[in-house]
Amino acid sequence: MTHVIVIYDSRTGNTEKMALAVADGARKVKGTDVVLLQVDKAKMSDLTGSDAIIIGSPTYYGNMSGKVKSFIDKTNAVHGKLKGKVGGAFTSSGDTACGAETTLLSILEAMLIHGMVVQGRYDNKHYGPTAVEAPNKKETDSCKELGERVAKLAAALGR
Repeated sequence: MTHVIVIYDSRTGNTEKMALAVADGARKVKGTDVVLLQVDKAKMSDLTGSDAIIIGSPTYYGNMSGKVKSFIDKTNAVHGKLKGKVGGAFTSSGDTACGAETTLLSILEAMLIHGMVVQGRYDNKHYGPTAVEAPNKKETDSCKELGERVAKLAAALGR
C-alpha cells in the first residue's frame, strides 16, 4: 500500500479545491491510500508515515502562506527522515504573474533539502499545478494528474 498525504492551506477555498483534485488523482492509482489534511491539522508523524507528500498553498507575495511556511519550518524535527519520499506542490494565486512559480519553487526547495524525490513536467506547469483564483477544468485536470503522477512514482520506487 502506498500512502500519499496532501497537505494544504486555503483561505478562499481555491487551494482546497485544488487539493481535493490532487487527492482524487492519487486515488486513481491502485493500492494507494490518500489522506487530505489542512496544514494546521498536519503533524510531523503524518510526513514520516507517508510515502509521498504533496503540499498546496495560496500564493502570497510570491511565496507560500505563513501557515505552510511555519509548518515547513517545523520539519527540521524530522530532518533526515523524509529522504527518498516523493514530493509535489501546487498553488493558487489572485492573478497571472503574481509569483505562483516562486511559491512552487519555495515548497519544492524545502522538499529537496529533505532529500525527497521531485519529478517535474516537460510540457507545461513544470513545477506543479497553478490556478488563478478558482481552478477551471484544465487546472483541475492538472491537479489530478499531479496526484496520479506522484502516487505512481511513489509506488514504482517502492515507497
